[in-house]
Amino acid sequence: MSRNFTQILYVLFFVFAINIAAKAQNITVSGTVKDKESKQGLAGVSVTIKGQTGGTASSGDGSFSFSTSAKVPFTLVASYVGYGTVERQVTGNTAGINIELEAAVVLGGDVVVSASRTPERILESPVSIERMSAASIREIAAPSFYDALNNMKGVESSMQSLTFKSINTRGFNSNGNTRFNQYIDGMDNQAPGLNFSVGNIVGITELDVDNVELLPGASSALYGAGGINGTLLMTSKDPFKYQGASFQYKTGINHVNDDNSSVQPFNQLDVRLAKSWNNKFGVKAAFSFLQAKDWMGTNYSNFDRNARTFKSGDRNSDNNYDGINVYGDEVS
Repeated sequence: MSRNFTQILYVLFFVFAINIAAKAQNITVSGTVKDKESKQGLAGVSVTIKGQTGGTASSGDGSFSFSTSAKVPFTLVASYVGYGTVERQVTGNTAGINIELEAAVVLGGDVVVSASRTPERILESPVSIERMSAASIREIAAPSFYDALNNMKGVESSMQSLTFKSINTRGFNSNGNTRFNQYIDGMDNQAPGLNFSVGNIVGITELDVDNVELLPGASSALYGAGGINGTLLMTSKDPFKYQGASFQYKTGINHVNDDNSSVQPFNQLDVRLAKSWNNKFGVKAAFSFLQAKDWMGTNYSNFDRNARTFKSGDRNSDNNYDGINVYGDEVS
């Protein structure tokens, strides 16, 4: 019994000695955090030891104090919203440490908040969206990305020329579709005075297209009253992300097996230049040159509108002459 009691005393003494030794290893770090300009104490400043989780926040007068098991030397890190972060090396005395923070200018970016225009997956979108990425545009078998819109679901097009195509997804289509919106980087692409978009004549070049999104059906709630039949959203490439010089050349032929014309060449050159400086200022320029023979109005045959057939005669021999490609001579 006496032997067991002695062993218990030894164990208690050993545990107590370890506890005293552990407490003896902890040191107290204290000091004050002030504004460098006004010399006033700053409240709520985070003061931590670099590389460790221990630390505290300064009180109302800027003073701070905490215990740590870290060994000298170590580095104190003081940080506060609106001020630059300061690191202070502690090599000796851990009491009375004075830290001064200097106000820092924080540059923030513009934030635009709007309904259903935030980045989201197509499967999560509340409306049906057809999308064409820059990668898919490079693989299309068409004169331009705008011609490839015909491959999208529900698209109907009315083509007047190589560069003038009218897109529609719902309802009635026409050569000048006023019921379909077309936006480039959020800017309405309607031709002034016409109230509709003239294809991609004043649009963006194929090299500068980042993606194209088509919203078939009514979309006036987000994109204006003109989107009764649908809306086409074209986004150009960001000069901060896509820098450098690039060019693209396309060539081909048209009017193959055309009785009114021989085979005609098709040539198109696109050039894009983009550059940014320090991720703060960027500039880009895009050019496109297209040379092709779309169609030729060289048929001057006299046409009988009543019989719906051709007839003999010309302007000199027939007072009712009505040439196919002669305008201004229409008769009733």
